[in-house]
Amino acid sequence: MNQPEETARASLQDMRTVTAITKKWLVLLALLVLWPAGGIWADSLESVLMPGKVIKGHAKTESQCNKCHVRFNRAGQDKLCSDCHKEVARDIAQRQGYHGRAKYDKFCRECHTEHKGRDARVAVLDEKKFDHRQTDYLLKGKHVETECNKCHLPGKKYRNVQTTCIACHKKDDEHKGKLGTKCADCHAENNWKEARFDHDKTQFRLEDRHIKVACKDCHRDNAFKNTPTACVSCHRRDDKHKGRYGDKCQACHDAKTWDGILFDHDRDTKYSLRGKHRQTKCDSCHTGTLYRDKLQSACIACHKKDDKHKNTLGEKCGDCHVERDWKEARFDHGRSRFPLHGKHDEIECKACHKTAVFKDTPMTCLACHKKDDKHKGTLGELCGDCHGERNWKEHRFDHDKTKFSLLGKHREVKCDGCHKDMKYKNTPVACIACHRKDDVHKGQQGEKCETCHDASSWKRTNFNHGRSRFPLAGKHLVVECKKCHLTAQFKDAKSECVACHDKEDVHKRRLGAQCE
Repeated sequence: MNQPEETARASLQDMRTVTAITKKWLVLLALLVLWPAGGIWADSLESVLMPGKVIKGHAKTESQCNKCHVRFNRAGQDKLCSDCHKEVARDIAQRQGYHGRAKYDKFCRECHTEHKGRDARVAVLDEKKFDHRQTDYLLKGKHVETECNKCHLPGKKYRNVQTTCIACHKKDDEHKGKLGTKCADCHAENNWKEARFDHDKTQFRLEDRHIKVACKDCHRDNAFKNTPTACVSCHRRDDKHKGRYGDKCQACHDAKTWDGILFDHDRDTKYSLRGKHRQTKCDSCHTGTLYRDKLQSACIACHKKDDKHKNTLGEKCGDCHVERDWKEARFDHGRSRFPLHGKHDEIECKACHKTAVFKDTPMTCLACHKKDDKHKGTLGELCGDCHGERNWKEHRFDHDKTKFSLLGKHREVKCDGCHKDMKYKNTPVACIACHRKDDVHKGQQGEKCETCHDASSWKRTNFNHGRSRFPLAGKHLVVECKKCHLTAQFKDAKSECVACHDKEDVHKRRLGAQCE
């Protein structure tokens, strides 16, 4: 295409544009002339002047300009907006909602526009910069991170969104509506899984170990209402007693420690536990169902198999045994036919009672001491006649009641000094029976030692020299026996004076041997 043709085409287009504008102004001029006539002519004028189509929501009133506009009075438009948008008007009047909380007054047109087409947005909203604090619903916690379209669904007015939790979270409600719609009573916005529910306000106060238990451990399937509060409803599987002790776990256990026992046997039963019984495991005595099987409190009820006495002592074990130590006995032997004294009181029971069958135990000394009897039975079986229980070696035999009273030095002599081999019966009582080896006289003085000697002192004599063939007189009375009796064989002593005084005889026997 050459230059002249292009110029002609441009000129033609400009002429068409000018013609269209001219026609439009001519029509406008004609309408202005007819304006005072009102009616259809006035409406036609407004239709001609309308800058563009309104949004879908206002489409029904698009041909009725006076629904939104007051001729030559822009300030009057706000009242017309309120006439249709009554909810917004109410918010403004009551100072609530986004429009009612505004800190300054504005004309509607300053925020909202129109005539931009059917799909135009009459309010420009920057979701990233919008301050939700200007509404009736302050965003906190996880809500701050939530996208607007999660709550404000397309096709619905922003102001009509419900603020109840269940409005958005109904599908997320694991409780299936059983706990109502006030989710905030338990849950916080900073963490959906974190609960602030006060369990103490329920019929089951959480204490100690229960505080640390996860909700789901007791509330299966998140069903919270009508949850059983009995221990066994949760702990049936943990019941080591297999139901034998009933369902009232709290009677023995508390929540401080599951292994701890709260049950006080002394306080809660008629059978107080003492000594070894305190260390005994419950199921050692309670072998059946605790509350159904009533236990007998008699010792024999539990200890029948342990009864070494084979029931020979009856069933009242407590008469002899104490709970502090089963082997310790408090039996009073003094009330039996054989009271214990001295060394007997120190001896263990089994020393005399060879078996646990105590009845009919022989009470004679020989029954226990036969092997210890050094007398070989020669003195009979009544050991108590001589021996005392305080000391086995100490005896209380009264020798004076025999045919040989013990006097003087004889009292110091040990029994076996006379009674050889512990044979007491028919022991000779003659001095010579014991003192033959000690007889310095070699039998010359006979066997009646007591004629000269007594038991007060073996060396002292009571011999009467006046009854001999040589009575003592004068100085002879003070002379020691050995001065004249050069040996213990007294009979060979001579009676002549010179026999003793030969060396002293100044006469040299010229006057004879009879000095007297």
